[in-house]
Amino acid sequence: MNPKFKIGIDVGGTFTDLVAFDEKAGEIFFLKVPSTPFDPSKGVIDALKDLMKKREPEVSLFVHASTIGTNLFLGQLGLKIPKGAVITTEGFKDILEIGRQKRPELYNPFFERPRPLIERHLRFGIKERINFKGEVLKPIDEQEIKSVAQKIKQEKVETIAIVFLHAYINPEHEKKAKEILKQQLPGMVIMTSSEIDPEYREYERMSTTVINSLLVPVVSTYLRKIKNRLKELKVKAPLYIMQSNGGLATFEVASQIPVATIESGPATGVIASAYWSKMLGIENILSFDMGGTTAKAGVVVKGIPQMINEYEVGGNVHSGRILKGSGYPIRYPFIDLAEVSGGGGTIAWIDHGNALRVGPLSAGADPGPACYGKGGENPTVTDANLILGRLNPVGISGGKIKVFSELAEKSIRKKIAEPLGISIVQAAYGIIEIVNTHMIRALRLVSVERGYDPRDFVILAFGGAGPMHAAFLAEGLGVKNIVIPPNPGVFSALGLMLADFRHDFVRNIMKPASEINTELLEKIFGEIEKKAKKILQKEGFSPNHIVMERNLELRYLGQSYELIVPFHKNFKVILQLFHQKYQKMYSYSMPDEPVEVVNIHLIAYGLIRKPKFRKIPFTSSSSDALIDKKMVFFKGNAWIETPIYSRDALLPGHKINGPAIIEQSDATTVIPPGWNAVVDEFLNLTLVNEV
Repeated sequence: MNPKFKIGIDVGGTFTDLVAFDEKAGEIFFLKVPSTPFDPSKGVIDALKDLMKKREPEVSLFVHASTIGTNLFLGQLGLKIPKGAVITTEGFKDILEIGRQKRPELYNPFFERPRPLIERHLRFGIKERINFKGEVLKPIDEQEIKSVAQKIKQEKVETIAIVFLHAYINPEHEKKAKEILKQQLPGMVIMTSSEIDPEYREYERMSTTVINSLLVPVVSTYLRKIKNRLKELKVKAPLYIMQSNGGLATFEVASQIPVATIESGPATGVIASAYWSKMLGIENILSFDMGGTTAKAGVVVKGIPQMINEYEVGGNVHSGRILKGSGYPIRYPFIDLAEVSGGGGTIAWIDHGNALRVGPLSAGADPGPACYGKGGENPTVTDANLILGRLNPVGISGGKIKVFSELAEKSIRKKIAEPLGISIVQAAYGIIEIVNTHMIRALRLVSVERGYDPRDFVILAFGGAGPMHAAFLAEGLGVKNIVIPPNPGVFSALGLMLADFRHDFVRNIMKPASEINTELLEKIFGEIEKKAKKILQKEGFSPNHIVMERNLELRYLGQSYELIVPFHKNFKVILQLFHQKYQKMYSYSMPDEPVEVVNIHLIAYGLIRKPKFRKIPFTSSSSDALIDKKMVFFKGNAWIETPIYSRDALLPGHKINGPAIIEQSDATTVIPPGWNAVVDEFLNLTLVNEV
């Protein structure tokens, strides 16, 4: 009988990673294949076929993470934004274009706002009105909706977003309009704001609903293609999708609310980091994922990934953050991430001022770094690491990818060293120092900017290039401890095996705290929980595997934005928690000022069975792991003879003093002078700075 496997596949910019958990043996298998940017589903199936050749598994669960939603709004070739329409309250059809009066580049007179996703002639104002209390001031006209439906039909529109004023309080008109449109336009994708984003702030609600409606045809087609290809491979397991909030969703949910999956790929690594935090008893973790195209930083506090409630897609990135106002806002829970162009394939270049720059362009999977010998001529971070002796000159990924030092030298000499009048080694070291600075900034954004001191954290470094740079980033942040998981190159994909199902429910309340009591909140939470339980039970979860998390969104009266705090049966405790969080975020609080409760936020989890990781007994010697010695360049113009170890031969208890390099099939770990490494019982490498 073939083994039963749970399988997770994460599509990255350079590689597609697969993780497979053998339920009976309790073993985990990993593999990587090159990504296929023009058809990401091909890379997914290629990875699965590769596994089937080796293991012939019976698949019991299939989980997928992708960034196809983000790629759509970044203009990826092969993806086209569908033609959409908006139906809204009369007088408000230009909200989508007016947006917020934020200038992402304050001193740039040539900055242009992103073009509206829906053309103006396809935005329709309807004579209806509901006030902020939910009272109907002007009933909806059925004939007017039918007339708009005919215009939409003539324009050959593919999707419709319905966003009426104050529908978050009373969705009656949106529901009625949708019913009429479904009769008039059978088969049309129709989304209402009360279904997608039932919160106040009209622009964000309209933007989120529009983006979701435009994503539905693209994402559902992509997921259906994967589902059909799985059937061709006789894989009968249900298809689940990772969401941006770190939870799983069914194929049906992801197809209808694709806005929830728009950053699903980067979320997986933080979920895996959170699991590692609990498993190792580490309270605070800085999650650092450096792959072939980008580097991503996240934060785990007391085992919980930190979240944000708004994200901009398709915008410009500066120092790891999307510039507010440069993209299209989405209001949905996202794992808090800072992302920079800092992967192994990130290209180094010289600007017009004769200054060395690194990024934002990447060599990607094809042609890749110059040293890959696939036709790439631009110097990259990988080429620089090869020149400095930090990468195996024979090949990477266990020798599957051959590298050619002479091509790396030629590229860096021609494009960087000769124009700047410096040596090849100086040029390579400069590239690494610059990209490290970018990545340190990203780690600061998710820690210092959020009120956390990075020195109180442990860095968990993964991705194909993460362990190579982690120690240098830690030195820049003052962090003394680093954890490198056993298979760092595919660790992010492991998050797909460690995530639970998650559904978020938001109910707008908008009342001063003085007018609210816990009895009222208990009643509202109870109503939402009934709905949440029905959904999770339908998805196959028993009551014993359902967990509810109650939260409130509060702010000081008159402010524009709110903070999330956990619900407590004593309302005074809720207020204390709010003042404490405000103090931590902004370095001051106003306990005497009135507080407003904006939203009730319920998170419903469906708990799935997690893989169990075996503990291995400790030993003492690492002599068998030593495979070579070579000269490696570290700071201070110093070439140092450095021992090279095979990670596969390292066992719990082994200790290695830096400088050292540890090689494995999916990553290389660099231990600089002043650091040492110890292998723990789960085969993690723990790096400690002794300086």
